[in-house]
Amino acid sequence: MKIGLQIPSFTWPGGAAEIGPTLGRISRAAEEAGLDSLWLMDHFFQIRGVGPAEDPMLEGWTALGFMAAHTRQATLGLMVGGVHYRQAPLWAKAATTLDVLSGGRAVLGIGAAWNEEESHGLGFPMPPLGIRFEMLEETLQYCLAMWQGERGSEQPFEGRHIRAGRLLNSPQSISRPHPRILVGGGGERKTLRLVALYADACNVFGGPAQLRHKFEILRGHCEQVGRPFEEIERTSLQSVNFERETPAQVVERFTELAGAGVQHVIFNLAGVGDLRNLETVARDVAPAVHALEPATA
Repeated sequence: MKIGLQIPSFTWPGGAAEIGPTLGRISRAAEEAGLDSLWLMDHFFQIRGVGPAEDPMLEGWTALGFMAAHTRQATLGLMVGGVHYRQAPLWAKAATTLDVLSGGRAVLGIGAAWNEEESHGLGFPMPPLGIRFEMLEETLQYCLAMWQGERGSEQPFEGRHIRAGRLLNSPQSISRPHPRILVGGGGERKTLRLVALYADACNVFGGPAQLRHKFEILRGHCEQVGRPFEEIERTSLQSVNFERETPAQVVERFTELAGAGVQHVIFNLAGVGDLRNLETVARDVAPAVHALEPATA
């Protein structure tokens, strides 16, 4: 079982001047702890449940590029990008840039988005959810076309929301046939169908019972579109707080997730700025999680 770290908050001692150095230290320490992946949210205001909107928040792609320079092996992605924040060519070009500069470690994490507060506050147009799903599917199609061949598809792209005459992508991504695509969300009718059609990985919330159910829905979509279910990596986002549970309890919880079919558990860590917490992960959590064998689901 793989293990990854999501960093959802940048409220650390020292204010803005210390965010960069602290993020660099966390990135290096997480990789040294044996974590396979590093993730950031794609938000511009802090989200409810993590802190007040006024708390520090970084733009995701820029911050991932910074983290790439401080690491060597971990994959890097947004958990997950809001489709309406960027036009399709920028999604493709940003993911390609990260992939090239990181040596092939980029993941395009993307979804239909939800945070109306920051969109309305900053002036991002936020179409209705049904339209955002249409945009999401076209964006996935567009990115795959830009990652074709040596420099992208030679064919124009004609969609309902996207029209493009030349999908030039130079340099082309290092990851072939393209950077991995992760679609976030557990919507049974639309989101998981998009996973089956276009993605290399899914990210679903919930406990073991809910995850088993969602994976069975995904399996059904894969059968309908003629795609092997086993091609799609099954990930889940969780939270860890060593003030509320012991490392052994974390391993036990992640063991249950592996039994539900999760192949890659991604977690945010309370107090991640205190590197002793990552040392605990390295010593008492990561080795045991890596030894787990996920169920077929």
